[in-house]
Amino acid sequence: MAVRWSRDARRKRAIEIAETWIGTPYRHQQSRRGVGCDCLGLMLGIWRELYNEDVPVRLAYSPDWAETARGEPLLDALGAHCDRVESARMRPGDILAFRWQAGAAAKHLALLAPANRIIHAYEGHSVTASAFVPSWRRRVAGVFAFPEN
Repeated sequence: MAVRWSRDARRKRAIEIAETWIGTPYRHQQSRRGVGCDCLGLMLGIWRELYNEDVPVRLAYSPDWAETARGEPLLDALGAHCDRVESARMRPGDILAFRWQAGAAAKHLALLAPANRIIHAYEGHSVTASAFVPSWRRRVAGVFAFPEN
């Protein structure tokens, strides 16, 4: 049975979970703490622990899927499973979607953390907490909150 939390408690718990993933090696299409994950796998792992269930998504995608995608598949999937948040109202514990360049589909995910940081996995690095600097802020394509139970 899923635990019921207030939105603030859910955000706090998401951060706590994400911090336990720091150091997990980057592995494309994986979602196992301490073993390997990519940015989507990190969010799926947080979801699993928050809700005690898997999100029904397919994890078959190539490393260059966003370059060949039509529309915004990542933003659409997040919108189907999470609550949209206005960028000006983002708070630690929210999911951030990024696009690498204007006109390209959003391709990267991170969890906003306290102290102006993001927790994310990206190729060539383990899950890490990075400063949420202006170059990251400019790339935010969408903000989402883990949904009410």
